[in-house]
Amino acid sequence: MKNAMKIYLVGGAVRDKLLQRPVTEKDWVVVGSSPEQMQQLGYTPVGKDFPVFLHPDTKEEYALARTERKTGHGYGGFSFYCAQDVTLEEDLIRRDLTINAMAETAEGEIIDPYNGQQDLADKLLRHVSPAFAEDPVRILRIARFAARYHHLGFRVADETIELMQTMVASGEANHLVAERVWKETERALGEPNPEIFIEVLRSANALALLFPEIDALFGVPQTATHHPEIDTGIHTLMSLQQAVKLGGNSCVRFATLLHDLGKAKTPPEEWPRHIAHESRSLPLVKDLCTRVAAPKEFKELALIVAQWHTHCHRALELKPATLLKVLHSTDALRRPERFEQFLVCCEADARGRTGFETRAYPQADYFRQCLIAAKQVDVAAIQAQGLSGQAFGEALDQQRLTQLSSLKNTFSYKDHS
Repeated sequence: MKNAMKIYLVGGAVRDKLLQRPVTEKDWVVVGSSPEQMQQLGYTPVGKDFPVFLHPDTKEEYALARTERKTGHGYGGFSFYCAQDVTLEEDLIRRDLTINAMAETAEGEIIDPYNGQQDLADKLLRHVSPAFAEDPVRILRIARFAARYHHLGFRVADETIELMQTMVASGEANHLVAERVWKETERALGEPNPEIFIEVLRSANALALLFPEIDALFGVPQTATHHPEIDTGIHTLMSLQQAVKLGGNSCVRFATLLHDLGKAKTPPEEWPRHIAHESRSLPLVKDLCTRVAAPKEFKELALIVAQWHTHCHRALELKPATLLKVLHSTDALRRPERFEQFLVCCEADARGRTGFETRAYPQADYFRQCLIAAKQVDVAAIQAQGLSGQAFGEALDQQRLTQLSSLKNTFSYKDHS
């Protein structure tokens, strides 16, 4: 039968099997079938834009083979053709990368019309066809794949970078919507090398479009004594690497990425010093988070880190009153888990400098002890005095200051440096 129904495993599952990496989800393409036949076989239709079905038993996604035609701008500007005469090769050519454009038969045969296996061997992320340029989300996806596979030695092919640059120059990338930018960015932040995501976007000229506040950091000098790497953009990416090494989650990594945005606003005549860069950072962080629709918890941590990270670096020099001010301003007493995230960001910042990557950061432990000390107050004794409202809060803080003063007298920088 000419159009007999055939099913193939496709995309990331084939790629990761060949890379001997764990396969987390399986996608299937069905050639030579129709929506009616799929439903007769017990598959449940779920696709909004084109026919996608859930397997009656495994609930994995099975999509009818399709071709695409560009009808407008952006991710949604396509029409789809899903008839029974669409071939597997026609379906695969519409995919983004050659390494994602392979299929596997039920017998285990690899179908590779666009040389994905060779690019796997060469560790290249290369676009399948010029149609890549029709979907601007692919700029973000390729940068994310680069962040995922960098530790295996993969890089983006030069011709793919050039095509991404063309997409930016033509204005196609202007049609990226905030939700898609955030989804891909958050996923990239969770990869082993999220700093590569930023580097690839910058190489494609997309960083200035999507994250101009981050792009502006490159070329801004810092004092060589404290920052041997000099360049603020390089320091930012080094800090992001350290956040990964310290086990920080995506929220921590995002805050670390944005911690120094204000340095791009330092007047050049003040370089390489960056006095008040903390306060300059705050409106930039807010604007960026709003523009990409970052979730509330990401925005809140990023603002706290931007404002207070230098206080953390100077923790061992701060007076008890200032230490308490930081604890209050970061809401550490009520949200100790988030304060711990703040400390990880600060340590990543301190280590994100050439030659400082493994240096001890006693400031974080000191602030952890400050938080413990600030909680060791006798609330019952204050209540017994009949105090309430502002007077109660002031008495509580007085006890906290006493605890912090005692800690300061016993904590030695020399012992923890």
